[in-house]
This record gives sequence, structure tokens and C-alpha cells, in this order.
Amino acid sequence: MSDQSHSSPDPRPSDSIGRLAELISGDPSSRLDADMKHVLDRLTALGARPLEHLTPEMARRQPQPGEAIAAILGHQRRERPDDGVEAEDISIAGAEGELPARLYRPAGLLSRLNPAILYFHGGGFVTGGLDSGDASARALARRTGAVVLSVAYRLAPEHRFPAAHEDAWAAWSWLLDQAQQLAIDPRRLAVAGEDAGANLAFNVALLARDRRRGTLLHQVLIHPIAGADLSTPSYGEMLRARPVGLSGMRWRFHNLVEEPDTLKDPRLDLLARGDLAGVAPATIVLAEIDPLRSEGEALAEALDRAHVPVNCWTYEGVTQGFFGLGLVVTRALFAQGDVADALSKAYAPARRS
Repeated sequence: MSDQSHSSPDPRPSDSIGRLAELISGDPSSRLDADMKHVLDRLTALGARPLEHLTPEMARRQPQPGEAIAAILGHQRRERPDDGVEAEDISIAGAEGELPARLYRPAGLLSRLNPAILYFHGGGFVTGGLDSGDASARALARRTGAVVLSVAYRLAPEHRFPAAHEDAWAAWSWLLDQAQQLAIDPRRLAVAGEDAGANLAFNVALLARDRRRGTLLHQVLIHPIAGADLSTPSYGEMLRARPVGLSGMRWRFHNLVEEPDTLKDPRLDLLARGDLAGVAPATIVLAEIDPLRSEGEALAEALDRAHVPVNCWTYEGVTQGFFGLGLVVTRALFAQGDVADALSKAYAPARRS
């Protein structure tokens, strides 16, 4: 079956390179671990289709991995465990008005001065929201003991670039302004995000450095969008990967910007930047079966060259969006544990001060 985007573009050079790479590396689905394959197969059975076959509205309505997890648990007659995390839907001040947000409070919080994480969901700037990011945000709260603020930033194409970036900075500013009211320690803050959300988190880290606004101790970048080069090795290898391959990423970028040249903006093309020195230390989490893997590796190398402390871990057999699937996908639990360990170490020095 040939995958065509809804705009039916002509074949691109990156497609040809990708097909050659795919022939050499083999079908990416053959590398799925059993847990990840179970989730993706159930998602397909629920009716999920490739992004490039859908409009943005259709993509937002179609079944999500969380529904696949619920179906698997139901089939296995397993109860969803109580994670001890309380969630409250709130509104915060965005760049152009109020934004929906969700505040997660894990058990055992202090009366004041708790660590906090500002979290941005994934979805390539086009899909996703508070519900799609719920499992990841809950895992971060439960495993770190931190308050987590998840923000539903504006999505493209209704709100094209840089609307989401403007909202991300507004969310950081709101969190700083509300720290005392939220019982948060302004000296123990981190940002985190997945794909598009990781790009937003990185941009918040850069602005926090440049504008000297707040104390950011660490950033967690889960399979970040760090550029728009569709000819990287992982794009070639993952031409037809599920749930997002080359055509799906091209669909996202098509909806994000009016003009292709906009993708060269340094807020999107992080790898072209030469000003990474002094940004907050980072943990980068990558999935093996993901077109974004190569640019995540390149971002880690760029940070290392800039003398920014960085961890970069690739988890085999899993795909983009795996991090929040810990109820079924064992490697998601490993990733969550590694991230929690990195954040605990980041928070510790401030705790002793």
C-alpha cells in the first residue's frame, strides 16, 4: 500500500533516499518489541489511520494510544492502578488568552517549596492535548514527587507557528508568577515535553537563559523535533513506521507553517543554532523506531559540544509516543525511571542549599 498525504505531493528526493534506506535496514515493524506491537495493533483495530490520510480535525478525533491501553487492560481484566496523583483542570494565561491546563499533585507534597515540572504534550504541533499527555504527566508526577503543570498550547493549522512557542513561554511565566500559591519552589523547576512539546521545552530553556527569567535546573526532551530535515538516516529507515513515519512528519510540517522556508526558523531548526552554551542540562529520550531519532542524537551531540551536561538514551523496539505507555510497555517504565532519576539528581543540589 502506498502512503500519500492528503495534498498528494509529487515524490520527493527524501522519499527515494528513504526507500533505499528502508530496503537496507528492513521493515521497521519487524523491530517492534511485543509490548509496543500489542499497543499499535490494538490502535489499528480501534480504527486509527496514518496522519497523512486525515485532516487535522479527523486526526484529533481518531483513537489515541490511551484508548488502546484501556482496551488492552479491559481485555486482560486488569484494573487501572491508583497512582496516588491528583489532577485538577485549570486555566492559565497564554500569549493570546486563557489556555486549558492540568495540574498534577502527587501524594506526599510538602506545604510549600515542592519541585515542579512544566510539561508540553506531543502531537507534532497539530494534534494532542491534556488527555493525550495525561499518562506521561502522571508518570512524571508520581515518579519524581514534583508538581506537574501540563499545558494545552494552541495547535496548527488554526494557530500556525509561532503560536505554540508563544504559549509555552507564557506558561513558564505563569508558573513562576504562581509559584508561591502552588507551593512550588522556584529554585527547583524543570521543563519536559514530547516531540513538538520537547521543542517547546527547549525553547523555554533558551529564553529562560537569555531573559534570566526563573531558575531552570533541567530539561527532559522526549524524542524532540529539532529540525525539519527529512533526509536524516532515521527518516530513511522509518519511512513507513507506525504511528508516525516520514509522510506523517511531512503532514505535520505542512500544517505548522505557511511557507516551507519558515522551517528554518531557529526556534524550529534547533540543530542550526550556535548559541546552546549555558542552557539548562538535558536528558534526551529517544525511541529506536522513530524518524526523529537521528535529530535527537544530533541535538545531544550539539549540546555536548557546547559543554552542556546531557544524557541521551535510546530505547529499542519502541516508537514515537511510547513514554506514557508504562501500563503495558515495559520499556516505557525503564524510560520513566531513568528520567525520574535524572530529575531527582537535578533537584538535589537546590534542596541542600
